[in-house]
Amino acid sequence: MSEVIGLVIPFFGLIFIGFVVARTARLPIEALGWMTVFVIYVALPALFFQLLARTPIERLTEWRYIFGAVFSTYIVFATMFIASIVLEGSGIRDSTIKGLAAAYGNIGYMGPGLALLAFGPEAAVPVALIFCFENIMHFTVTPMLMALAAGEGREEKVQPLRLAASVVRQIALHPFMIATAAGVLAAALSLHVPGPIDKLLDYLSNAAAPCALFAMGVTLALRPLKRVPVELGPIALLKLAVHPTVCYLMLSWVGNFSETWVYAAVLLAALPTATNVFVIAQQYNVWVQRASASIVLTTVLSVGSVTTLLFLIKSGTLPPDLFP
Repeated sequence: MSEVIGLVIPFFGLIFIGFVVARTARLPIEALGWMTVFVIYVALPALFFQLLARTPIERLTEWRYIFGAVFSTYIVFATMFIASIVLEGSGIRDSTIKGLAAAYGNIGYMGPGLALLAFGPEAAVPVALIFCFENIMHFTVTPMLMALAAGEGREEKVQPLRLAASVVRQIALHPFMIATAAGVLAAALSLHVPGPIDKLLDYLSNAAAPCALFAMGVTLALRPLKRVPVELGPIALLKLAVHPTVCYLMLSWVGNFSETWVYAAVLLAALPTATNVFVIAQQYNVWVQRASASIVLTTVLSVGSVTTLLFLIKSGTLPPDLFP
């Protein structure tokens, strides 16, 4: 247990420091803008490129693994989406954001730092693969569903070609996607980055996780949770418990993978709701306050759930393959 505590204290400690500093400094949330830009456009892309470029190309084409991890996320999204429409009578727009809150984990900010800390450099490749293909799914499904729901809100009806072009643009121009593609290309061609540039990329990579976690703490402090809406209960359960369980069962079923790859995928599935869900909710002006609340609630609860998961992994209680 002491090993697990040693893992999570630095991780959640950075979030806590960001929280305390934000409450002490009392700057507006807009002051966080340039750090967010640094993390998303510079530090994390450098991290993904470095890790992928140093990986043998054959390890980057494990399609069964990609299918198992991404399809488990889709199952959780679809479960929440359908339940919202059928059981709660919500519209497509609200249900889409609810589905994202239940399935879209914080695999950009929290994922790389915690996975590398828990499982070492070998976790970098599965983390990058899951990030890329899950985001492709989210960035594709969300605008499509919002376009279908155009008649429910104020948005104008979206033409199919314009929608497709928008989706492709969001995917292709995302800095994480560009960095991942460049890293895969470098691995395929066995390219070696010149020494000074490689050193610069190392500096940026090392800054990615601390800055991202600090920024998350600031965000939590400046978007406090005043009350817990009832509908967030099922979302928290799906995100923190059902999602990692489905991912674990799916990967055990579809193939035999290294334990680091399996555990990295399950850990990413267990992460709280991504801050991108709030951004998407703002973009479409739907379910905004509850999207923010779902991020805060699942992040707070994840201190216990992620710690428990890491304990099960590190103690050997959770085998790497349920169906060996």
